[in-house]
Amino acid sequence: MNRGRKISGGKYHQNRKKKLFERATQETVVTLGETKRKIIRVNGGNSKTILLKSNSVNLTIDNKTKKAEIKNVIETPQNSFLARLNRLSKGTIIQTSLGKARITNRPSQEGSINAILIKEK
Repeated sequence: MNRGRKISGGKYHQNRKKKLFERATQETVVTLGETKRKIIRVNGGNSKTILLKSNSVNLTIDNKTKKAEIKNVIETPQNSFLARLNRLSKGTIIQTSLGKARITNRPSQEGSINAILIKEK
C-alpha cells in the first residue's frame, strides 16, 4: 500500500491547514556563551522567556543555592556529540567554578539553568 493513498489508488487530501497553536515551533538550542534570551508569544497571549546562550548557572549545594560560572560541558547522556558542540540540556554534566554539576531543568523552555553539585567519590 502506498502511503497517503486510498485502496482505490486515489489520494487522501488534507481537509484543512494547521492552526497557529497546532504548529510546531523551531527547536531551541542552548549553547555555552554570553547570556542571551528571547521572549516568545504563547497560547492565551502569554509570553515565555527562552534561553539561547548562557554562561551562568543556579547551583544547589546542600539545599542552598549559589550562582556559579559554567566553564565547560563535560558530558551529555543523550548524545555524546552534543557535548562537543557545548549544548546545554537536561541531564548534561557541566564543569562550573564550584565543581561538577548536573543540569536539572530544561533551559530551552525556562530561561535559566538550574543544576545540582555532583559529589566527588
